Amino acid sequence: MEKITVMLVDDHQMVRLGLSSYLNMQEDLIVVAEAVNGLDGIQKARQHRPDVILMDLVMEEMDGIAASKAILSENPEVKILILTSFLDDEKIFPALEAGVKGYILKTSQAHEIAASVRKIAEGQDVLSDSVRAKIYEKRHAQPELYEDLTARESEVLKEIAKGLSNQEIADELYISLKTVKTHVSNILSKLQVEDRTQAAIYAIKHKIA
Repeated sequence: MEKITVMLVDDHQMVRLGLSSYLNMQEDLIVVAEAVNGLDGIQKARQHRPDVILMDLVMEEMDGIAASKAILSENPEVKILILTSFLDDEKIFPALEAGVKGYILKTSQAHEIAASVRKIAEGQDVLSDSVRAKIYEKRHAQPELYEDLTARESEVLKEIAKGLSNQEIADELYISLKTVKTHVSNILSKLQVEDRTQAAIYAIKHKIA
C-alpha cells in the first residue's frame, strides 16, 4: 500500500508531536516533514512535496494563509488542510479563497483529523460543521438595504443624519430643493423607514453618517 505523505505546519511543538505520533500509527499515512511556521513550511513543501499539508493559521514570520498561497502557486497538486482554533470570518474565507481544500478545528478528535487527511487526499473538500454553517450564513445573508442607494442618495442620507433641512442639503450639495425631496423620498422607500428621523438613525447605526 502506498502511503499518503503528510507534512505538518504548526508553531506548537506539542501539537506537531501529537499529530505526528497518531498519524504515523495509521497504516496508510506517514508524516514526512514538520515545519514551525509558514516560511519554513514553504521550504519544506518544496523539498518533500507531500500529498497533504496540515496547516495552522496563526504563526510568526508567515501565517498559514500566505504560506498556502505560496505553496499552491508552486505546486497546485498539493492538498492543504487548515487545522486551527480560529472560527472567525476573517480567517475562514481568506483561507478558502487561497485555495485550501479543507478547514477543520483543533477540537477535532484525532481519528477525525486522520479521516480528513484521507478524504482530502482523495480530492474531497473537507469542512467542519461549524465552518459549513459560516459559509451558509454568508451565502444566504440578506443584503443591507443601504446597498440599493445611489451615490447621490447616500450623500443626501449623510446630510440628513447631520440634521440638515432639505433646503440646507440643497445648498450643501448644489442641487435643487425639488431634487433633494425626490432623493429623500427614494431614501425612505429603499430603507423602508417612515420619516427622516428614522433614516438618520439608520444611517448612524450602519455607520453611513
